[in-house]
Amino acid sequence: MLSVVATAFVLVLPVELPDKTLFASLVLATRFAPLPVFVGVGAAFGLQVAIAVTAGSLLTLLPEALVSGVVAVLFLVGAVVLWRSASSGPEDDEVAADAGQGTSFVRAAAISFGVLFAAEWGDLSQLATAGLAARYEEPLSVFLGAWAALLVVSGLAVFLGRKLADRLPVALIRRVAAGLFVVFAVFALVETVRALSG
Repeated sequence: MLSVVATAFVLVLPVELPDKTLFASLVLATRFAPLPVFVGVGAAFGLQVAIAVTAGSLLTLLPEALVSGVVAVLFLVGAVVLWRSASSGPEDDEVAADAGQGTSFVRAAAISFGVLFAAEWGDLSQLATAGLAARYEEPLSVFLGAWAALLVVSGLAVFLGRKLADRLPVALIRRVAAGLFVVFAVFALVETVRALSG
């Protein structure tokens, strides 16, 4: 469903813009050529989104009221974390990789994959993706929308670099994302009440 793809994209994109993902990709791009960094980061995101969608899809095996309640809690936790972090600066991610001009494409892509795969565990975008997969029961659509959002963020970081990082209104983006999370939490709470009363 195209609407589910768009929903996943719109929800995940603002969550990741001020996140460590952007800055980790940026740091990697200062150490290695942009293309292998983008390939490695994109592959890591693909795997992380697949894991989140699978987890969210497994939630749908539970009773409807329980699933919508869990989804509401996921979004509310995400909203609180985003709102509280709105006044803090961008997250820095230390990259333990050797800088070098002669690094091969495969090595740079593998390092980028490893750094981002590790950095994304338990991230808000994973929570949002799992919540959307449970809510819509459209795993492929959620996967495509969330992965596309993550690829846009990493592409901006890798190919536009520091100019982007200096111009991002981090606090505003985090507050808008928190607002989106609250909206989705409210929808999930309404569904929980309907399922319990029905």
